[in-house]
Amino acid sequence: MSYQLLKGKRGIIFGALDPNSIAWKVAERCHEEGATFVLSNAPVALRMGAINQLAEKCNAQVIGADATSIPDLENLFSKSQEILGGKIDFVLHSIGMSPNVRKGKIYTDLDYEYFHKTIDISSMSLHKVMQTAMKLDAISEWGSVIALTYIAGQRVFPDYGDMADAKAMLESIARSFGYHYGKFRKVRVNTISQSPTKTTAGQGVKGFGSFYNYADKMSPLGNASAEACANYCISLFSDLTKMVTMQNLFHDGGFSYTGVSKEVMDKFED
Repeated sequence: MSYQLLKGKRGIIFGALDPNSIAWKVAERCHEEGATFVLSNAPVALRMGAINQLAEKCNAQVIGADATSIPDLENLFSKSQEILGGKIDFVLHSIGMSPNVRKGKIYTDLDYEYFHKTIDISSMSLHKVMQTAMKLDAISEWGSVIALTYIAGQRVFPDYGDMADAKAMLESIARSFGYHYGKFRKVRVNTISQSPTKTTAGQGVKGFGSFYNYADKMSPLGNASAEACANYCISLFSDLTKMVTMQNLFHDGGFSYTGVSKEVMDKFED
């Protein structure tokens, strides 16, 4: 169902790789709610995914950009304003990758060159996106920036590796930049801490299936789907949440505040 909550708004959506990705679902919902936007991903990801299908469906253009590259980001924000006909109203940062996790490196035996890449891609890129946007004054007043994160930024999940550190930094950047961008243009910046979700990236984490099922049993509402996360993003892009900023917002069916559930306790009965 469409409420036209984003009618007339312009956006940039990073990270739509395939129909399993949250960014893909967000793009579909933004289109349904009346927004126009540009899709962006790293050039290598554009070759791997099916983003052109999404672009055709949403009547959007695709601009390749390495989110760790300032020249690429400058080009992205400049061209997006030309294409969309004005300043940007919303940005989705759905970017995360750890070479250490991909290579199966455990947390106590990290490759530090890989670690630098994890931080640059998965967290520092958010700072680069917003610093570039601010210098170009590319985001309109009361605009909204959302970055996707995970509760491993606050709690230990052993197989999440150095991505946990990256998520903690991502959330800190959102808070700090949220203050400065709020003072500058009343732009609000938030992170959404999503349930484990069956995306291409998520399922690449060791033991994902077992943990997905565990979280589903722990959460009183069950795991939040990618579609539900997209709806939450729409609410935060809309004018209905103008005073929400600098928050890490849990979207996890109650997992984050549940100590233990009956279903999990039943597994350990004597």
